[in-house]
Amino acid sequence: MFTGIIEELGFVAQAGSHLVVNCATVLSDLQPGASIAVNGVCLTAVALTADSFSADLAPETLERSNLGDLGLGSRVNLERPLLPTTRLGGHIVQGHVDGTGEFLSLELLGEDNWWLRIHVPEALDRYLVYKGSIAIDGISLTIARLEDSVLAAAIIPHTYHHTTLATHLPGSRVNLECDVLAKHVEKLMANLSR
Repeated sequence: MFTGIIEELGFVAQAGSHLVVNCATVLSDLQPGASIAVNGVCLTAVALTADSFSADLAPETLERSNLGDLGLGSRVNLERPLLPTTRLGGHIVQGHVDGTGEFLSLELLGEDNWWLRIHVPEALDRYLVYKGSIAIDGISLTIARLEDSVLAAAIIPHTYHHTTLATHLPGSRVNLECDVLAKHVEKLMANLSR
C-alpha cells in the first residue's frame, strides 16, 4: 500500500518487459522482492545495483498502464510502500491501476500553481467525485472539477517540480487509480439491491 506522495523521480535505463530504473533515495532500504510504485503501478523489485533497480512487467501491466509507453531516459514517479508507522499524507493507493486517462493540459494559474486536465474513460467516471481522491501516475490528487468525463486538479509548485506532470504532452497516457473505497461501496450497494 502507498500514499501517493512521490519520494523521488527516477530515470528509465531500460524499457520494455524488463524495466530498469536509475534512482537513489528509494534504494536506501529496498530489497529484492519488495514492492515499489513506478508511476503508480505496484511492481516487484527483482534486482538491485548501487544506483538502480529492475522489475519484470507482465503483458497486462504493459497494456493497462503507461509503463509500456516509457523509453530510455523517461522520468518516472517513485514511491516505496507504507510502513505501519508512516503518516498517511495522501490517500490509500494500492498501486493497482484501473486504466489510463488522456493528458489534456497543464496550464499556469500564476505563482507557479497549475491547472491539470485529464480525460477519464467512461468506465471510471462513476468512481470520481468532486473533492474526492485520485492517483494520477501515482500522485495523490484532489479532484477540483468534474465535467463531461474531464477531471481537473490544482497542482501546487512542489508537486509540479517533484513529479513527472510537467513532462507530459497533450494526448499522452497517464495511469489512473480510483479511490478503493468507492469501488467497495459500489459492490456493497449492488449486493444490497439484489
